[in-house]
Amino acid sequence: MVHNHFAEKELALHDEGWWASLLAEEESRMGAVAVRPPRFEERSKMLANWEQAKALYRQDQIVTLTVTEYNRGGLLVEGEGLHGFIPCSHLVDMPAQVDEKGREECLSGYVGRKLRLKVIECVPEEGRIVFSERAARAEAGKRTQLFNSLQVGQRVSGEVTNVTDFGAFVDLGGLEGLIHISELSWGRVSHPGQVLNVGQRVEVLVQEVSLDRCRVALSLKRLCPNPWETAEARYSINQVVPAVITTLVPFGAFARLEEGLEGLIHTSEIPIPPNVALRDVLTPGQDVQVRILQVEISRQRLSLSLKVDVE
Repeated sequence: MVHNHFAEKELALHDEGWWASLLAEEESRMGAVAVRPPRFEERSKMLANWEQAKALYRQDQIVTLTVTEYNRGGLLVEGEGLHGFIPCSHLVDMPAQVDEKGREECLSGYVGRKLRLKVIECVPEEGRIVFSERAARAEAGKRTQLFNSLQVGQRVSGEVTNVTDFGAFVDLGGLEGLIHISELSWGRVSHPGQVLNVGQRVEVLVQEVSLDRCRVALSLKRLCPNPWETAEARYSINQVVPAVITTLVPFGAFARLEEGLEGLIHTSEIPIPPNVALRDVLTPGQDVQVRILQVEISRQRLSLSLKVDVE
């Protein structure tokens, strides 16, 4: 779904549950659980640890911990009166694209090693401390400096550090921000990997800065005008225009008229010979001529046809 306006009710950026759901989705996808809440009798023994963890987090300090275990999602570390979890996406030497066997070999090689880390999540009530090796590459206090300097609406640049099913993370120089999948393009994006790659330098717009949660929401699409706002003035019913097939779906195909502006060609509007499959007629990347059937600005929908001759 593509958002039409920069409205809080549509973006829900101020809802902390939005960020929590992203973390939960990543943990679920990776099959990982961070540090589970300790049993009640253990909590009293850990009170000092939580104070230490919160101090490290607030002061953006670096700590050295030892890797004790691993699972599909990352590493468990402990030391200095602390124990917590490092997601795979926050390990410096973890390849961005690796199969299951390669992931396990890489993670098992960390066991026993000491890593320089920063606390990026500290939630005592959930018994969770999350560390990052990548964040520790920036000097102590750098994150706080960046937080104090970032402003909503500001253009910043950084490096894409991780691409997940729900968005892309960008290192702004010691502080990571997230471009949610809905903020990558004004058009349809099936997966963020279609738009960005790990290691790519990118310019983005700061949408929200939450110091309490150490979160920065970024947008790529809002650096460009929303093409839907002027689509009705530029495209008319029965107009024939060039387009590029982007995706095949069971009920037809999507075609891109311009960056951020896609429409649906329903199967009923695609001339398909009998006993021939859609994939044998159209392929992603194919140049076609389409006829505009309907333009719905309020719903950001275009209906298209490959039957360009109007009877």
